[in-house]
Amino acid sequence: MPYLIKNYNRDSTKKYYLDMKKLLLSLIIIGFSFLVLSCEQKNAKDSKLKAAKVNNGPSFDSTLVRPFFKKYPELEKYQKEVTQLYLKRNYQYIWYDKKGVLEVGHLLYNKINHLEEEGIKTTIPYKKKLDAIFQNSETVSEPNATDELFMSSFYFLYVHKVLKGLDTKKTIELGWFLPRKKQSYINYLDSIMANPSLIEKNEKEVFGQYYSLKEVLQKYKKIAKDNSWDPIVTDTSFIAFKPGDSSQTIAQIRHRLFVLGDLANDSESANYDDSLITGILKYKNRTGSLKNNHITKKTIASLNTPIVERIKTIMVNMERCRWITADIAASKELIVVNIPAYELTYFKEGKTVLTSKVVVGKDLNKTVIFSANMRYIVFSPYWNIPSSIIKKEIKPGIAENENYLEEHNMERKNGVIRQKPGPKNSLGLVKFLFPNPYSIYLHDTPSKGLFNREKRAFSHGCIRVAKPIQLANEILKDDPNWTPEKIDAAMNKGEENWYTLKSKIPVFIGYFTTWVDADGVIRFYDDVYQRDEQLAPLLFDE
Repeated sequence: MPYLIKNYNRDSTKKYYLDMKKLLLSLIIIGFSFLVLSCEQKNAKDSKLKAAKVNNGPSFDSTLVRPFFKKYPELEKYQKEVTQLYLKRNYQYIWYDKKGVLEVGHLLYNKINHLEEEGIKTTIPYKKKLDAIFQNSETVSEPNATDELFMSSFYFLYVHKVLKGLDTKKTIELGWFLPRKKQSYINYLDSIMANPSLIEKNEKEVFGQYYSLKEVLQKYKKIAKDNSWDPIVTDTSFIAFKPGDSSQTIAQIRHRLFVLGDLANDSESANYDDSLITGILKYKNRTGSLKNNHITKKTIASLNTPIVERIKTIMVNMERCRWITADIAASKELIVVNIPAYELTYFKEGKTVLTSKVVVGKDLNKTVIFSANMRYIVFSPYWNIPSSIIKKEIKPGIAENENYLEEHNMERKNGVIRQKPGPKNSLGLVKFLFPNPYSIYLHDTPSKGLFNREKRAFSHGCIRVAKPIQLANEILKDDPNWTPEKIDAAMNKGEENWYTLKSKIPVFIGYFTTWVDADGVIRFYDDVYQRDEQLAPLLFDE
């Protein structure tokens, strides 16, 4: 009996807990279902509110779009985007409210009227029609579809001209293989509508250098307006001016440097004094000239460059800025080579940690404009000689001298001719690899004297670095596997050693013939590959 009672109590308790567990589970399920239903109802309600917020204005007949572009064919290139824009918005008016044209519409109209301030020289189609919309904007009580479609078409004209620039196909034809930024200007309109000030300046959308060039452009236009820019004249016997010389030509040079901002004031003195030395050195520094105080015919020719040509150069490079993704500046590490400047800059956390002179490809072997990630450093490298160089240089050398390979520290290996590691190796003591289809990389060189030249386009396409040791040390600075002593030993060991970097470093090889530095000083460089000459005709309606 006690045994039965004991089992009965145990079974009853067990049944009680099972019943309570089922009850609790049922309550949880009911509560969860109610919560889900409530969330779904709330989300549906929010969606309806959002939809009502977006779709709360009047709309126009969608069949009016096609006839509009037939009537205004110069805007037809924007038809696809305009159509997509209104499909997204159910053909509701964008640029109008009950009071007339919205503020953002007036801002857009103002920007279109001042496109030259954005470095754009073009004829605006149907300008009178556009003007009429805004001349009558305060008297119009209700919008019409034609004016609405005009506004949207000119929005796309503006963003394509000012933000996007030439299409990718055209820039590739120009030899520009850097990645282009990607943006939906249909979606971007939402940002502008929410914050109209973005139409004035948006460094998240446009590469920051663009705005720096834009500011200098206004200064140079003012110089062109306020100055006659008469040529600086010298006599036929002129060779060079040196400090202490005196001439009326020196007074002209002084005035030119003052106008350009390289001198703080113009004393009108005809004597080549210390203040003029300061101005000349500043001018030469920002135009890529050799830094000496001699004023040569070449210096004067540079000073005589018409101001309108400098303005065109600025505008051409503003266009290139449109092609650059704005977030490049946010890279944790970045190595940039500017071909016309013959200069490499290494950035960490947005700050410059190293600059170095470089030698780039000569005109027949142009260095390609592209980007890739640096992955390897090769110490004491072999130089595997390209077949084109073997054909043009090595074979003729062997034909004249049977000891050519030995005398140049070269050898045949698996059917390939290569130069062995060592101080006389054409790649020097180290090379930096960022794998790419163009076989371009950074490397040291035994030909150090070339870095003292004003023009440094001598290579077969690769980029020779004046400070390879410093570059290697900076790249490996935080790598526990390396010290400056180990790096030096690896470079001089005479045995090739590949090292894989712990983090890839983006390398951008660009082409800018003018650049505004961190101090706001504009620098001009020679158009070494004549790329400005190719681009300018595509930008200016002349």
